[in-house]
Amino acid sequence: MQVLTVNLGDRSYPIYIGEQLLSQPELLCPHIRGRQVCVVTNETVAPLYLDKLCAALSDYQVDTVILPDGESHKTLQVWSSIFDTLLSSRHNRTTTLIALGGGVVGDMTGFAAATYQRGVDFIQIPTTLLSMVDSSVGGKTGVNHPLGKNMIGAFYQPRCVLADTSLLRTLPARELSAGIAEIVKYGLISDYDFFVWLENNMDDLLAGDMTALAYAVKRSCENKADVVAQDEHEGGLRAILNLGHTFGHAIETAQGYGNWLHGEAVAAGMVMAADLSCRRGAISNDELARVIHLLQRANLPVKAPSDMIPTQFMELMGVDKKVLDGRLRLVLLESMGKAIITSDIDAGMLQDTFDACKAD
Repeated sequence: MQVLTVNLGDRSYPIYIGEQLLSQPELLCPHIRGRQVCVVTNETVAPLYLDKLCAALSDYQVDTVILPDGESHKTLQVWSSIFDTLLSSRHNRTTTLIALGGGVVGDMTGFAAATYQRGVDFIQIPTTLLSMVDSSVGGKTGVNHPLGKNMIGAFYQPRCVLADTSLLRTLPARELSAGIAEIVKYGLISDYDFFVWLENNMDDLLAGDMTALAYAVKRSCENKADVVAQDEHEGGLRAILNLGHTFGHAIETAQGYGNWLHGEAVAAGMVMAADLSCRRGAISNDELARVIHLLQRANLPVKAPSDMIPTQFMELMGVDKKVLDGRLRLVLLESMGKAIITSDIDAGMLQDTFDACKAD
């Protein structure tokens, strides 16, 4: 097991990374301050891991909430069902919510913890690769709105993150690839050596090699923890973690939440960001080709949907959280392994990117 720390002063917390961690209550118990626990999971994960987690928490009052699975259910209505259990089971202000699932479960549980009785503790136990390397770390919580993804939520940090990599053995291949998209992102925005490592080890990741996966999770979490420690509330630097996300969120919203997985939309969005960066002269055509090739090797889409037109992209991108005073800001590459946030975007170049990065 490896332990990383997200350094946020008196709100710092550990990230435990390793195999078979779910059955080690000694990792969880120090972060549970009361006697009540509410485990929030979904209908896919519950049959696999809920009993195992509850057995590890046998000394507590444990109540459970099983949500429907999928991004399409990341709504205020579904989110409010968590409170039905908390209130009917009389959970008090010392309760701890535990998110057992992927990014949707983690985001909704964290947002519920941020708002129940004005804030209670919560713990992240991510069960997908994407949530292990991205959504479980950093305290972004929330739900979607029909007009925009993750537009309702709060920054609220967990007490700890338990990344049990053995849970990835039951992860479908499509979900594994979606997680790899966020891993590639770290190589592009801040860790070029990691990008090269991914080029050399992609086959092992896709094959589910536990050593390779553990290293990728660790390296990704190190990169994210470093950024979050410097800019917890996304006042500046933290926005680089959204490379490809402004384009990607537009794809997810237009196609209907859940039809494209988040990582799939981010992959296509990263190609668009890299393409625009290339047109600006920041990276070469060969480097753009490397980005595309690596994502293709991970079985990820590298083109936006054929039915999306530039005006639709611009309308949906205008709802993005990085828009400031009416000006669109994008995360682009300054070089391979270094990202920038800019509102200096040439309209003609952006149009060319839309045209070049749309499926036939």
